[in-house]
Amino acid sequence: MTKKNKIFRPKARRAKGFEDRIGARYRAEQTLLAGAAQVFEAHGFEPLTTPAFEYTDVLGKFLPDEERPNAGVFSVEDDDKQWLSLRYDLTAPLARFVAENYDGLPKPFRRFAFGPVWRNEKPGPGRYREFLQCDADTVGAAGPAADAEMIILASKIMQSAKLTAGEYVVRVNDRRLLDAVMTDIGTPDTAVGKAQTATVLRAIDKLDRLGETGISYLLGAGRKDESGDYTKGAGLDAAGIAKVLAFTRAGQGDRADTFVALEKLLGGNGLARDALAQMQVIDGLVTAAGLDEQTVLFDPSIVRGLGYYTGCVFETDVTLETLNEKGQLIRFGSVGSGGRYDGLVARFKGVEVPATGFSFGVSRFAALLHSLGRLGADVPAPVVVLALEPEQMAAYFAMADELRAAGIRAEVYMGNSGMRAQMKYADKRGAPAVVIVGEDERATGQITVKDLNLGAKLSEQITDNTQWREGRPAQHTGPRGELVQLVQRVLVD
Repeated sequence: MTKKNKIFRPKARRAKGFEDRIGARYRAEQTLLAGAAQVFEAHGFEPLTTPAFEYTDVLGKFLPDEERPNAGVFSVEDDDKQWLSLRYDLTAPLARFVAENYDGLPKPFRRFAFGPVWRNEKPGPGRYREFLQCDADTVGAAGPAADAEMIILASKIMQSAKLTAGEYVVRVNDRRLLDAVMTDIGTPDTAVGKAQTATVLRAIDKLDRLGETGISYLLGAGRKDESGDYTKGAGLDAAGIAKVLAFTRAGQGDRADTFVALEKLLGGNGLARDALAQMQVIDGLVTAAGLDEQTVLFDPSIVRGLGYYTGCVFETDVTLETLNEKGQLIRFGSVGSGGRYDGLVARFKGVEVPATGFSFGVSRFAALLHSLGRLGADVPAPVVVLALEPEQMAAYFAMADELRAAGIRAEVYMGNSGMRAQMKYADKRGAPAVVIVGEDERATGQITVKDLNLGAKLSEQITDNTQWREGRPAQHTGPRGELVQLVQRVLVD
């Protein structure tokens, strides 16, 4: 074939920032989602699914990474010249659904949802452009009781994932407290002032990763990272930076002590007083639910980077440590978050519709919990029925069905290879056993079940073929009618 006529063959490669999930990883996600759904259903929430694509103007611009092109979303132009974007979370589509169906919905409207979301962000270790998310929201309920319920739900989700007190903590704050800080340092209530506040929010949201020194640059003129990329800062002066940092440090181990510290810092501000009063109501409700300071604490450094939050905000951190793929000890950190967003539906209705919700990233949380064995045992690999005679496939199918009826995972080999290749396939699948029925077994009404796990161990102790033939290690033969019993004997052993 000439170079001119060479057939183009694309290189098989996964797109950056996306991942494949198979087997145990996927099952762990489904187990986590099933537990979450039970919690939400028990609290009276209804399931809802929405499309992956929404009109771009419907989603709005609320992502923390707004300095990137496309404001952090993947977008395409439809044939009617309207722009569509993949949803970046499940909350913005909920706001559209509520506004579109407002008159027919019960209010408050309580729903839960899960599905993939997409972010057009720079990928990195543990940071993906597509991930599974699970949400619960109450729309149409003003006041701190609905916020407190979301915090209680967050705790119950952690418990459904087999986490206990001391292994997770819900950190709570109120976005209005930061608004009070910005007012106190002289930020104007203008578009420029709102942009400056948004930059401060994004800076504080990076406190865990960059530390005080790093975010002090982002609060001021700006910061250049290790790669040389420069991020413009909020432009606060030294006094403003000091005030913001003092606010992030106001959290104490005791919720009552945190109130004292915040009142001392912001007590003269009316907005702050209202926020603190609602946080005290939340304190009483979570205390009544049995959640002490070990489980729920008030932390002013929690601000949430998304731009639509208007009041109570919170993050759920898992405090356990595990080893990553490089064998390094890492702390789980934040796995879920939520808060109040009273202005999101108002974008469509023109009137404020109070709303609050909780969300967690399923993929990362499930992977971390699976690494600790907190989401149940792995599903065992199937017993493989070897297909040694193609004309006997109906008999092989019947054997596999018998095993399945007995609760044993089983499959029939579907390739066209000989016995050696079929045994290699079973070994690669991790099969605990194979069922062998060839011409000789069929003629005598017998079956052979080979224990692959035991056979592998015994083969290490056998030195020659004669010893192998005489011992026929880990192999059981019996009547065809005893198929299930023979396989069960192998699985028990």
